[in-house]
Amino acid sequence: MDKFVALFGSWYDFVALLVFLLCWIGYEPILKLSSKASGVPVRDMSFVRRAWMKEMVIRSFKMYDSNLIGHSVNSTSFFASANLILIAAVGGAIFTGNLSYNSVHSLGIDTSSEFLMTKLALVMVCLSRGLLDFIWALRQTNYCVACMGAVPDNVDEETAEAFSKAITDIIEPAMSNFSQGVRGYYYSLAAAAWLFGPWALIAASLGATALLVWRQSRSRASRGLRQMRILLSEHPYPTHTRPIYENEIKDNERVLRGEKEP
Repeated sequence: MDKFVALFGSWYDFVALLVFLLCWIGYEPILKLSSKASGVPVRDMSFVRRAWMKEMVIRSFKMYDSNLIGHSVNSTSFFASANLILIAAVGGAIFTGNLSYNSVHSLGIDTSSEFLMTKLALVMVCLSRGLLDFIWALRQTNYCVACMGAVPDNVDEETAEAFSKAITDIIEPAMSNFSQGVRGYYYSLAAAAWLFGPWALIAASLGATALLVWRQSRSRASRGLRQMRILLSEHPYPTHTRPIYENEIKDNERVLRGEKEP
């Protein structure tokens, strides 16, 4: 019993840790199961990205797509950098003892227990997993960039479908890993609540999960994505490409033919 208390602090801490792990690890499988039904942003965004890749393959001018994918690369890099800074801060408190116990104690945190380092380690684990997700998302996004640049022009409908499916299989897991990395911030905050006691960890874990579920099912953005999926499902594919300067091209053709402008 003494060894158990030394490891987990108390039975309440052990139960709180179990609740946290169930919420943190169990959320992803539950999300995948629920995404099989319509009306979930994960499924809707997957449909939107597939539609995007269909349009990208047949689009004659892909500058618009390159700007979008560049934005994704920059966002992933930003979150990965921020995550690394947080990991360094928490790791410094754990391994170097560079922690102002007076300041921490004034927040209501018990600094007399050696178990404090274990609580900080849980925060570091959450952040580390998020960093790995961001790194893998960035790597896959770079794969997607190369593949988008390699798509040939003027492909037929069957070939365009094959290219769009191949690129979708790359961008889908990339965006999924990015979402997992962002989700890691939610549970890192929940893990930090453990510093205030086991009940705070339980409340924060359930609260973070409830917030994620609400944003996935009841938020205004989820309703907008649902409507977007419906609109795209009714859209005829493939869309005919159109030159960027269509009117200007027509005017030039008239001049070459010696016709007057209408």
